Amino acid sequence: MAIPGTAEQSLPAAGTYEIDPVASTVRFDTRALFGLLPVRGTFAISHGRITVAESPEESSVDVAMDAASFESGNQQRDDHVRSSDYLDVARHPEINFQSQGLEGSAQGATLQGELTACGVTQPVLVTITSVACEDRRIAANGTATMDRYAFGVTKAKGMTGRRLKITLEVVANR
Repeated sequence: MAIPGTAEQSLPAAGTYEIDPVASTVRFDTRALFGLLPVRGTFAISHGRITVAESPEESSVDVAMDAASFESGNQQRDDHVRSSDYLDVARHPEINFQSQGLEGSAQGATLQGELTACGVTQPVLVTITSVACEDRRIAANGTATMDRYAFGVTKAKGMTGRRLKITLEVVANR
């Protein structure tokens, strides 16, 4: 069974796969100081599930990330981002993504879904860049872009990047 819109990538066998938080990574890239400095880092996945349907378009992903796991390599910045100025992890400990469908086109496959961060839910498109299947294991990669302003995170306009490029490396087992 092929992923819609891709000739070379195939879906694993239908069923439910649990995301392996240790083997999976959520990376982000943004800019700071008026776009002059790159800022990179990670979030940890708490738990999640990939459900592969007989009809690929009906497949789904449900994943939770630990908001307090935000890490950019600068402890002072990380603590500030975890504060109520940005992620407010005391009130919003998780960042959640729930897909609502898989679509294929000539450009590839896209996972449509909703991301909930800081108590705000917004639509997000995840471009699937690769899928590898081995026995009862899936390794999938994807990218997405999010606008922090859409989630009400507007502190330090100009000083902190507005858009974050998200790179996903997910491993799931059945």
